[in-house]
Amino acid sequence: MSARIRIERAGPLCTIQDLGRPGLLAHGISASGPMDRSAHDLAGVQVGTADDASIEFTQAGVDVLAEAGEVPVGWAGGAFGVRLNGQPLSWPGRCMLVAGDQLSITPGPAGNYGYLRFGGVFDVPDVLGSKATSTRARIGGLSGRALQAGDVLDFLSGSGRPAAEGPAASNVNGIGPIRFIWGIHAERFDPAVRRAFVEMPFRVTAAMDRMGVRLTDEKAVFAGASILSLVSDPIMPGDIQILGDGTPIVLMRDHQPTGGYPRIGTIISADLDRFAQIRPGDSVAFAPVSVDHAHRLLRSRQV
Repeated sequence: MSARIRIERAGPLCTIQDLGRPGLLAHGISASGPMDRSAHDLAGVQVGTADDASIEFTQAGVDVLAEAGEVPVGWAGGAFGVRLNGQPLSWPGRCMLVAGDQLSITPGPAGNYGYLRFGGVFDVPDVLGSKATSTRARIGGLSGRALQAGDVLDFLSGSGRPAAEGPAASNVNGIGPIRFIWGIHAERFDPAVRRAFVEMPFRVTAAMDRMGVRLTDEKAVFAGASILSLVSDPIMPGDIQILGDGTPIVLMRDHQPTGGYPRIGTIISADLDRFAQIRPGDSVAFAPVSVDHAHRLLRSRQV
């Protein structure tokens, strides 16, 4: 062990995440991983060489106490407040935690998710090749559950793998509509409904978690557009499902393996992080793009 921290306060759905466990949906296990991958990466860039794993916290933030040793920590995502032993620091940023230090992340003006990345390697077991917590499957992290006050996390000696390169800034202040590609069931909706979908705004509701985000259809775009005779088939993060009562739901990182509701579209990978940071009560608009355009945007982010 090179360092130890204690969770003194944790908001809801505060979990350990890494790059996830893709490829296991056939076994009923979602990939998990950070809700905002760009912010997770940026926190790693702040701290330099680091483990792939992070502490993902939600709007309420998190407080950690360094109990032993020392470890560098970087933070990013959303727009939160951060204090080290009561002294404010910049966001995003980094510092060195030494025994006795308290790092406090407090609610800020924007965003739903933030990340702490450390210079040490989390001493938690890999489950199916990943430390990512899936509370639905009860695997990863600490016994497959959310972090809570009193939890102790040790770091192993060594620096782990190099942190992934991240963007120069977080996605929380991104502007413009959320881009998507038309889904496999788009043609089941009348042309007027598809047109209204890209012309009318929706609103993010408080019914949101790592599995999905419900939207309010204030303009009744999907009123009377119920499609119920579908066979369940595989789904993916970013799919926009329309429930039988016309409620749109965007599926997120811990989505179920299959779905039987029509998917009018899928948010592109380049915009899913930005969507994850839209707070309840805020409006969201959608804009269609081609698959080729989505691929170009994804490649440009990976350069």
